Amino acid sequence: MSPRPPRPLDPQGPPLPTRRIAEQQWRDACFVHWRTDPALVAPLLPRGVRPDVHDGSAWVGLVPFRMVGAGPPGRGGVPWLGSFLELNVRTYSVDGQGRRGVVFRTLEAERAAVVLGARTLLAVPYRWARMRLDREQDEAGRTVLDHRSRRRAGPTRPGSRVRVAVGERLARPGPLEVFLTARFGLHTRAWGRSLWVPNTHAPWPLHRGELLALEDDLLRATGFGDLADRPPDSVLCSPGVRTAFGLPLGLDDPR
Repeated sequence: MSPRPPRPLDPQGPPLPTRRIAEQQWRDACFVHWRTDPALVAPLLPRGVRPDVHDGSAWVGLVPFRMVGAGPPGRGGVPWLGSFLELNVRTYSVDGQGRRGVVFRTLEAERAAVVLGARTLLAVPYRWARMRLDREQDEAGRTVLDHRSRRRAGPTRPGSRVRVAVGERLARPGPLEVFLTARFGLHTRAWGRSLWVPNTHAPWPLHRGELLALEDDLLRATGFGDLADRPPDSVLCSPGVRTAFGLPLGLDDPR
């Protein structure tokens, strides 16, 4: 069967999953993105998915944020364990049914138990890191978010610092901004099969961002070479959204 074309992107998101497995909030997010060759991305994706492209390019993101109130549906979040800092390296994917998603190359997080649980249950590449977020104000009165991360284990212990000034609100995000943020599922590989895990959230309230500092070796450590050596092609910020995840589906399962 020929793969279906990617489904249209809708920043409103799909309806709430009928069978939710988790709810959480993502706050103080920075989206720092580079365009790259889809041929660089393709070998890094789970079996059965291909790079999702915009304007002929694949896109790679460095995305730090605060996780708040993560936990089972309707429980209000797990105390302490459900709120932590996270930073992910991600790219974008589409499967044979046209479902668009995110593929995470790493998710650095400061809660060891979360790292262990996510790696065990869904084989999502969480890694334990020492992390910090400083919120400041510059001379122009703009909010400045300074996200820092350093992996706690491993031979190289890669890390990242992303310092961004939050600019004006985007009244109407353009096609690129929608492509980079209207993502309502993730592709991963677990239990010997590739999976799509659906989620939904309201449209991200997006702001322009100005990158003030970047010190990063996570992109290189996750297979993206020297991308961090050149300026990013898009920098966005958001105060955040609330989201819900549904049960994982196989790539052949309809939805």
